[in-house]
This record gives sequence, structure tokens and C-alpha cells, in this order.
Amino acid sequence: MPAALLALLCGCTPGTGAQPARAATPATPATPATPAAAAGRCDYAVRRDVLPPWARAGFSDPSPAGFPYVISRSGEILGVVFGYPLTAPPDAERSNKILWVARGVAAGEQASPGSSPDLRIEARLAGTDEVAQRRVAGGPGPSIVDLPRAGCWHLTLTWWNHMDTLDLRYDPPSKTATIAGDG
Repeated sequence: MPAALLALLCGCTPGTGAQPARAATPATPATPATPAAAAGRCDYAVRRDVLPPWARAGFSDPSPAGFPYVISRSGEILGVVFGYPLTAPPDAERSNKILWVARGVAAGEQASPGSSPDLRIEARLAGTDEVAQRRVAGGPGPSIVDLPRAGCWHLTLTWWNHMDTLDLRYDPPSKTATIAGDG
């Protein structure tokens, strides 16, 4: 990952020469709720330990630690939450920046017929029938993922020939710190 991209994800603002992160856009039709979503549970667990070796490309430190991140249930994808804590609606001072890193997706990997390289996100609000669809063009990478309201969201992530799940919590902006990474 180029240093300018890492700087952008860590909080640079327009005018610093960095390009904006890709926004997640509406995506594909809904699929059935996961058991956790149906039960209203939230398995949201933010980690700050050293990133796994497969997720370290682009970081200047060979053992990057301290960045808030979440890892999927099967361990196939993680999200470095540069916009921590995530907020809904989005905080006026910063965005909901997430760097998606997938395990084992080689540069130039080809999707099987009928699949897409885009990262498709189906988010279900815990304990409800509310569903939001988002898409990160080009697959896992930098994104801004805004969801409709605060709460625990169960995400089903689909990219290339892969699928995994994880939970993200979005807080109301009034309950969050104004400095990314506090919490």
C-alpha cells in the first residue's frame, strides 16, 4: 500500500495530496439473515494487537499494532477501522473509513465465471429486518462504509470467490470521541 494511501486512511483531509478512499455503494439483493442477526446478538470485537502477517502489506512497521481492527468469523478478511469508532449517521468531523484486507487474494486473481471482484456487503441490523447493501468497487481495499443508523450490524462480505461474516457496531455521533482511535 503506498504511503499516501496509508496516510489518507489514517486521517488526512482533502488538500494533502492524497486521493479520497472509495465509498461503499449500494450492491446486490438481500440473502437470509444469519443466526446471530436473527437472535439480535452482537459479536463485535475490536482488536488492537499486531495485525496478522497476511494483513501487513503497506504498513511501514513490519509488526503494526495499535490500529483498531475486526476480523471475520472464518478469518478470511479483516477490516482496519481507521474511522473508529464508527458512527451513524456519519460524524461531521471524520468518516467511517475501513481498510478491508482479504487473506490469500493474490494480485491479479481472477474471479470465477459469474462472480465479481467487488466487495459486496450485506449489512443487517441486529434484532430487526433492516438490511443495507453496500459495494466496494474493485474488491477489498480502502472504503467508507456508512450505514443508516446506530446499532450492531451483521455483515456478510462477498468478494471474488469468497464469503465471510463479521459484526460492526455503529454509535451515534454524540457518544463518540472526536479523535479517531479513541475508545
